[in-house]
Amino acid sequence: MIERLRNPIRSYAWGSHTDIGELLGAAVPTAEPQAELWMGAHPSAPSVLGDGTALDARIATDPDQTLGRRVRGEFGARLPFLFKVLAAEVPLSLQAHPNAEQARNGFAAEERSGRPRDAPERNYRDPFGKPELLCALAPTEALCGFREVATTAELLAELAAPRLLPWAHARSWQTPADALRELVTYLLTVPAAARAPLVTEVADACRAAPRDSRFAAEHAVVRRLAAAYPDDVGAVTAILLNHVLLEPGEAVYLPAGNLHTYLSGFGVEVMAGSDNVLRGGLTGKRIDVAELLRVLDFSDGPPPVVHPEQVGPQEWTWPTPSREFRLSRVDAAGDAAGDAAGDASGGAADAAGRAVRLRDTGGPEILLVVAGTITVRSGSADPVRLVRGESVFKPAADPALTLSGSGTVYRVTTAA
Repeated sequence: MIERLRNPIRSYAWGSHTDIGELLGAAVPTAEPQAELWMGAHPSAPSVLGDGTALDARIATDPDQTLGRRVRGEFGARLPFLFKVLAAEVPLSLQAHPNAEQARNGFAAEERSGRPRDAPERNYRDPFGKPELLCALAPTEALCGFREVATTAELLAELAAPRLLPWAHARSWQTPADALRELVTYLLTVPAAARAPLVTEVADACRAAPRDSRFAAEHAVVRRLAAAYPDDVGAVTAILLNHVLLEPGEAVYLPAGNLHTYLSGFGVEVMAGSDNVLRGGLTGKRIDVAELLRVLDFSDGPPPVVHPEQVGPQEWTWPTPSREFRLSRVDAAGDAAGDAAGDASGGAADAAGRAVRLRDTGGPEILLVVAGTITVRSGSADPVRLVRGESVFKPAADPALTLSGSGTVYRVTTAA
């Protein structure tokens, strides 16, 4: 039976005082910043079902019915994805996530050490890798993955900041990864007393750069970060990354090892069901340099932006190689007023107002309404009416879902 979810909100310093609250119907800004709305079964903050049962507990009670045998066989008796709404008013920490093997080994080592799983000095909260996809609901600014080394070398040569000049000729190095690894290692291991002078030097060079420079946007990012984090080398490391501006409906896929941060924005995010984060700057939290360097992917290249592909009359998906999750958007449309609301959210209106029958993947699903009012049906069970900000969980054993009404739904399933 499909069930409504009550979802926990995580309050981090970088969160917004308005975005998540407005999604959930709040009329005034929240007193504390709300950074993430979690929908899923991660044990650190599981969603709660209508009868008060935590979703992870329900799954543990009957994994075959909730997950399906295919999903249980591939991922074990756990929900393999975590669905979030992310609202960033200021930059997140510069971070990367481990792959499955790194997480499994790191978690096992920390378990043997006896450290509590919520200890601040712990890197691995669980034994799972964490690829992720963020789809913008509003304009979103991000830094994602290392820019092509030859282009970064041009940027560093133009800046002529003395401490970075040795890497201005990185294109002549044996491999791009060698250049990036050495430069990032240098930045992350700068002695504490030398960090502020380094940040000041690079920020000053960005201020002095020509206004018509092709790197003007990158210069602006560094100046902004240096003002907020004057003794944090993350403000300098940021200059090595692809600067990405996402419009609503565009997404970015971050595989394991991708160094990234969201500078500002609002979107839906789906990831493998993990809470493992290794930080490299722009934060007061713990940074484990050795472990971060071990998991980082030093490949260079263009930003990993993903555009939606239509997979049905009213459904679009953002393809990724991850089997743990699949994100799609469903646009349902009814009367003229509902059609207008759907158009405003970025969806295509269907004047006929037909119900949308979703293809059943045979696994669990979570649906979130971000605009309008949607009625969800599954077989002969009572329908569930959802308004903006509300969500439901569909167990694998339930029949395929049918949506009616006018609005926009984000749907997370596993890869079929």
